[in-house]
Parts: sequence; structure tokens; C-alpha cells
Amino acid sequence: MTKGEATQVKVHYKGDAEDFIIFVDDLETYKKWKGDKSIPMAHFISAFKIFVTHKQGAQGRVDGASKATLENEFGTSNEDEVIKKILETGSLQESEFPERQGPKNDARGGSIVTGQVSR
Repeated sequence: MTKGEATQVKVHYKGDAEDFIIFVDDLETYKKWKGDKSIPMAHFISAFKIFVTHKQGAQGRVDGASKATLENEFGTSNEDEVIKKILETGSLQESEFPERQGPKNDARGGSIVTGQVSR
């Protein structure tokens, strides 16, 4: 992988009051889990943490979901149950970030600032 190149995989669940996100580390294992629930979720999710985007869809700012928010949306504040529901019914979102383009370190090269007078 080239410097700066990355792929981000997340599962987005659109709730009644909030949008929820779970980050996935291993896409292939997640896809296998969808058909075989004996695979531990710890093998493919980034963290046992549920994020909300404040109704900004899958691309909004993410914050940790409160127990009250989970209770209101899912009827439980048990994070394992909520994560499982999001992974089962949410939509998969993949984002690829290409390698960086352009100058790698602007401070290394000389620069000329127009309008500057040397004395």
C-alpha cells in the first residue's frame, strides 16, 4: 500500500432518530459472518463501539452513542445486541482513499513569496 492510501469499511444503520455506524476491519470475515454467526464479531470489527452521525448519514461527524440513544432506538442499551443488529440490517459502506498527490513536504523546497522585499 502506498503512503496515504487506505480503505475504510463501515456498516451504516439509518434509525428513526439517529444514524449509527460500526467500523469493520476485515471485510471478508464480515461477509462470512453474515452467513455463519458462529464467527466471533471480534474477528472483524474495529472496536465494540457504536457511533452516531447526528442524522448526517454515513458521512457525517461521528460521536460515541449514549446508552439513552441506544435504548430509544433499539429498546436496549446492551451494546453487543445493538452491534449485532446494526451488522445484520445495516448497509455496507466502503471508502477508498488514494495515495497522496502533490508535494510531500513543502517546507523542504525554497519558496518565493510575491510582494516580499529583501533588505
